[in-house]
Amino acid sequence: MAAATQTQTLKRPFHTRNNQPLPPPPPPLGSRPRLEPIDREKTCPLLLRVFTKIGSHHSEEDFAVRGKEPKDEVQIYTWKDANLRELTDLVKEVAPEARRRNAKLSFAFVYPDKRGRFVLRQVGMTNSYGNGRRLDDTKALADLSFQVGDFLDVAIL
Repeated sequence: MAAATQTQTLKRPFHTRNNQPLPPPPPPLGSRPRLEPIDREKTCPLLLRVFTKIGSHHSEEDFAVRGKEPKDEVQIYTWKDANLRELTDLVKEVAPEARRRNAKLSFAFVYPDKRGRFVLRQVGMTNSYGNGRRLDDTKALADLSFQVGDFLDVAIL
């Protein structure tokens, strides 16, 4: 009788209708796999057009007309594995306001939507003199769904 109760407690894996085991569940949302690092010696960099503004982000209308983007542009050659800390340090080289000890930099991607209108999507924030404690410092462009051709708008707060 003990053997009968033991077989009843054994669990069988769930199966589909054609008696195939179900696939494993997807990983939790917060645990996306890290992208492989890029070999910067062998991979050609991309041109990232960066627009800076003190106090706030540019408006979507500032990018509405191609060729008439805001004047405060910096062009950076970088790779998709560049993180927001690296970009913060590059912006500090060209924007004196970003060198203030208490300055914060807010990053947003600017790209056209399906209808061709530009959308501004905030993707992270760093401190000018970060100590690595902010989670956004280590976010790479690729992790944030950056696509070649997107603009980067940086608000210096």
